[in-house]
Amino acid sequence: MQRLFPVHHLRRGVRLSPLWSLTTLDAGGLGRPVKAAVPCVWESIPGLKCYKGRVAYENTFEGGGTLRFVFGGVAFRAKVYLDGELIAEHYGAFTAFDAIAERVPHGMHTLRIEADNRYGEDSALHVENDYYSFGGVSRPVDVQQIESAYLTDLFIRTSCEDGQWMADVQVTAVSLSDEDQTASVFVSAASSEHIFRSFCLPARESVTLRASMPAQDVKLWSAEEPNLYDASAVLYLDGRPVDDLCDRFGYREVKLEGRKILLNGKPLVIKGFNRHEAYAEFGSAVPLEAMIRDIQLLKDMGANAVRTCHYPNDPRFLDLCDEFGLLVWEETHARALNEHQLLSPHFRPQTELCAREMIAQHGNHPSIFIWGCLNECEDTTEAGAREFRWNLDLLRTLDPSRPATAALLDRKGSLVCGDMDVLSLNLYPLWYHPTDPADHVKNMIAWSDAHGAAGKPVIISEIGAGAVYGYHDPGAMKWTEERQAEIVTRQIDAVLSSEDCCGIFLWQFADCRVDESWFEKRPKSSNNKGVVDEYRRPKLAYTAVKECFARY
Repeated sequence: MQRLFPVHHLRRGVRLSPLWSLTTLDAGGLGRPVKAAVPCVWESIPGLKCYKGRVAYENTFEGGGTLRFVFGGVAFRAKVYLDGELIAEHYGAFTAFDAIAERVPHGMHTLRIEADNRYGEDSALHVENDYYSFGGVSRPVDVQQIESAYLTDLFIRTSCEDGQWMADVQVTAVSLSDEDQTASVFVSAASSEHIFRSFCLPARESVTLRASMPAQDVKLWSAEEPNLYDASAVLYLDGRPVDDLCDRFGYREVKLEGRKILLNGKPLVIKGFNRHEAYAEFGSAVPLEAMIRDIQLLKDMGANAVRTCHYPNDPRFLDLCDEFGLLVWEETHARALNEHQLLSPHFRPQTELCAREMIAQHGNHPSIFIWGCLNECEDTTEAGAREFRWNLDLLRTLDPSRPATAALLDRKGSLVCGDMDVLSLNLYPLWYHPTDPADHVKNMIAWSDAHGAAGKPVIISEIGAGAVYGYHDPGAMKWTEERQAEIVTRQIDAVLSSEDCCGIFLWQFADCRVDESWFEKRPKSSNNKGVVDEYRRPKLAYTAVKECFARY
């Protein structure tokens, strides 16, 4: 999996050409192969802007032995073939998956990825929505050469008790051998070290190792001072180093205290944006340079946080948030599902897969301070509430070191206000209804308090207004840049001046494409509530937000 730093020093990579051959497999496609660089969603290729169906990506490479293939993200159904043999299947566009092929003859081989972005009854999470489900290989692909065992799932949790900072480290050794092996693992986290000496790694099984490692003289990670440390694990077989796994982490601790979210004991004042992984030129296959530009724009406006609506993000973007000191709310993939959709037999398995992969792959990022799920899904029925509770409990089980939340729709009647660690509300006063923002925020919090949320921290997880870039009118009608700037100013002031709120995530950072079924509600088939457009051209609201955030 590609990151901003080396993930392996011992494990060798196999070179893949950056150019792949793409062939559409269904009606409405091009009917001929084309060349494209990967990562790439096919909507960025001329003639495939609105194509729904299957596409085959093919590449040839030279290699052999035991090979591990890592796919950062394939949207959203994937089948992977090596020399015509199926080696992996996966559902979900936003988390990585892998496949291992053993005893591969040395020579030239063909890797084929079939991606499919058609909706269907087998898909509980990818449905027609207020954003676009792009198709393709949207994140990097790696091919690695490994031996008879390898390391995976290096996870570091940090905590402090009585002034002593600890790093609780977990790593898993996986055997690919038909015989038992004697293994050792050397683990380091910052200046702390631990050795798991001479343990039995059973044939074709895995062993998960855990150690609690004290740290001295650490510099804490925060938005103001994003201090990062290296962690690594090295696997030895019969005394010989055969594999390694590296990551970065930060010493920091998230706790809740009444209405406050504390980072290292200090209350957070969250000034953030919701951001889709969508760019006019690139779709959801956003290059690193564009990610950096987004963060620079966010920081320029005074933002200190970003919400990865409504799915896990590229780990390289999370690496950048770690580097730049940008707090992250990351969430599993699900938006605006009704009760029927929540009760689909595919909902729990697909949601659980997303949650497990998200936390296993992204849990070391110190910038992530909260996990989210089920944005604006049905929470006013007992059946819907049951799914919320199941998802929230799953997040807490997988990572008890961070709070869990879900962004609730702008309405009364929720049955889950008391089930979340942090109450999160999506409110749109002055846009969808003419209510005064301060009154609406106060009223919704009071109702939620009376229905289980009393004393919990409150985040306004969405609030905003729309504007079509370049549309101006002195009368400040809706959809003008003037009206958007006026509304978001009043909304921000209402939220950040409230003693009950610990922060805000504006909807949204940048305009994004939506499914065509939403065209009647969304000019240009786009969600136009960004303070920049899909090309990152600032609207008047950009300056308005910058001025507002500077006051708090």
